[in-house]
Amino acid sequence: MAIFEQKKTRTAPSNTQGIIPWIRENLFSSPLNSIMTFLGIVFLYWIIPPFVQWAYIDANFSGTTREACTSGGACWVFVKMKMDMFMYGFYPQNEIWRLKTALGLFIVLLVAFKFIRNYKISFLLLNIYFLVAFILVNGGFFGLEHIPTDKWGGLMLTVVVAAVGIICSFPIGIIVAFGRASDLPIIRSICITYVEFIRGVPLITILFMSSIILPLFFPEGMTFDKLLRALIGITLFQAAYVAEIIRGGLQSISKGQYEAADAVGLSYWQKMLLVILPQALKVAIPNLVGAFISLFQDTTLVLIIGLFDLLAMVRITAADSTWLGMETEGYVFVTFIFWAFCFTMSRYSQKLERQFDTNLR
Repeated sequence: MAIFEQKKTRTAPSNTQGIIPWIRENLFSSPLNSIMTFLGIVFLYWIIPPFVQWAYIDANFSGTTREACTSGGACWVFVKMKMDMFMYGFYPQNEIWRLKTALGLFIVLLVAFKFIRNYKISFLLLNIYFLVAFILVNGGFFGLEHIPTDKWGGLMLTVVVAAVGIICSFPIGIIVAFGRASDLPIIRSICITYVEFIRGVPLITILFMSSIILPLFFPEGMTFDKLLRALIGITLFQAAYVAEIIRGGLQSISKGQYEAADAVGLSYWQKMLLVILPQALKVAIPNLVGAFISLFQDTTLVLIIGLFDLLAMVRITAADSTWLGMETEGYVFVTFIFWAFCFTMSRYSQKLERQFDTNLR
């Protein structure tokens, strides 16, 4: 108790220091820090005012053609007119309501998770949502028109590729991590070979292999959708990195936890799933989210196999003869979209860390 009180008395004055002492302590505490702070202020002054001038003050927001962009600033009219292509790619206009419905159901599901405390019900609802979303987006059931995946694109395709890669690679990564920690030499060797092979090959090569080489192993006349092949390649690629992250978490667990689980008579899988894995995942949360953020950014590589994600749609729309020279506005828009998604994932990671933090303070 005295320890907690001592820590509390030490941290209390920091809340009453005020802004000036904080600046002096953190920004100008030494000559080197003062120089770095000054250079940082100069850099921000050099970057931010011109960008605000171009992107907001002198920007053009209204109009429907390029002729409306006459102020010399950013032509956000281009982004406004091409928004559907940025969001949905070549998805038919009269069927976009299906994508919006899937998004609305996802928002409803997130709200419902705030009030549902039963994990089994939450897992069931999540699986039902995935099924309904697939039917809505792909079609072919209940009278809905089938939309081939070559019509999918834009942000929708980016989210689909990233979500499938993250969700599917996670359980595979856990299994491979358990395999690497197994006492069975054959299983351990297979998992080590898989992880080391994947980690030694860039994602772009995996995509080429899944798109071009993988079909060569299929029986004659059998084929897989191009998007499905890409999803398989991305999932297997990401699973190797997830496995290594979780393996690091498993190694961080003290031997006493294993011995305690054995002492109460738990089986191997009960010990790993109920005692060891939850602790390992808590430790691995920052690295896992970092890997998922990298995967979300790497979805732009699907362009090389003919899939048009958000970044690819900027290139296509900027090649329109009526909007030539508007790549900058498109790339700035894509930058903020990617930043919003990655920042949200990062903040959610910090929330999970605080929620599952069981260390004594």
